[in-house]
Amino acid sequence: SQVSLEEESQNPPAVGHWKTLMPSKGDKEEPEGGCQDAGGVHEPQSTEQLNVSRLRSSSVEIREKGSEFLRDELHKAQKELKLKDKECERLSKVREQLEQELEELTASLFEEAHKMVREANTKQAAAEKQLREARGKIDMLQAEVTALKTLVITSTPSSPNRELHPQLQSPSKAGFRKGHGRNKSTSSAMVSAASQNVAPEPVSRECREVDSILFAEFQAWKESPTLDKSCSFLDRIYREDVGPCLDFTKQELSELVRVAVEQNTLTIEPVASQTVPVGKVAAEDCGGPKKCALSGLPRTCKHRIMLGDSGNYYYISPSCRARITAVCNFFTYIRYIQQGLVRQDVELMYWEVMRLRREMSLAKLGFYPSEM
Repeated sequence: SQVSLEEESQNPPAVGHWKTLMPSKGDKEEPEGGCQDAGGVHEPQSTEQLNVSRLRSSSVEIREKGSEFLRDELHKAQKELKLKDKECERLSKVREQLEQELEELTASLFEEAHKMVREANTKQAAAEKQLREARGKIDMLQAEVTALKTLVITSTPSSPNRELHPQLQSPSKAGFRKGHGRNKSTSSAMVSAASQNVAPEPVSRECREVDSILFAEFQAWKESPTLDKSCSFLDRIYREDVGPCLDFTKQELSELVRVAVEQNTLTIEPVASQTVPVGKVAAEDCGGPKKCALSGLPRTCKHRIMLGDSGNYYYISPSCRARITAVCNFFTYIRYIQQGLVRQDVELMYWEVMRLRREMSLAKLGFYPSEM
């Protein structure tokens, strides 16, 4: 037993395999030593556990503080969001109000602009109408002045114009005649004597019928009167009357006469009342008191013509004067129609045109009044 106790003292029991023995009073320190040995073995593990627990507690504390901070921030953000929503709502109302005011202002401005445009257009139309009326009156007055000048220029003491002096006209021609007035070479005494010696003849009633084609052409021209000879009305008269009536032997001078008649720049005056001026062209081209410049035939020339302001005078025979006068009367009348000076029915104007055409036809055939 002693040996076994020694062996047991030499070989202490392994740690963790102690037997539960009732400790004695003398052996109180042994378990403490054993505990110290055991504590010395588990000391790193407990430190690590302590550190882990501390880390866990600190992370929990940090998590709680972070969640509390986030809740505060979220609460602040929600408050700011509500304020911003209210501000956005207020700004939206302000924008809608401004847009409505802008629309109303734009509409009022457009309405005012349209009103001003309408007033301006009305005033412009009234002004244009007054201008047209004034121009029409001016044209009418100018045409009347031109006609009066034409009548006055062709009246001289030695051969007065019969349209300016109705008392000198014969009873058969005392009525009013439209167109250019032309000089008559006979004196008033001869006219009165002739009118006394001529026995009155019975007046035969003239029958006439409107040609539908000619009347239609005249009506179409009357709708928009013009002096352009390309229209059917004037084209026919140029071909049938004006052209043949102004077709003289001297072709070059005939063309100049036609242009002067169309432009209303032809002047006819009697030879006896004026001295013979020196012209710019040769004397044989101008004819003379005994030679007609248009026909080239030896005729007694009682009148002469001047084309525009050239200063050149051409002596013409009574037959040539009748032909030129007939064409001038026609152009004068259609100019009066174009300028609105003739206030008659369309049919009356048509018959006056036909009468003037008849005068051109007779003149181109060589018929003319004896007083020419």
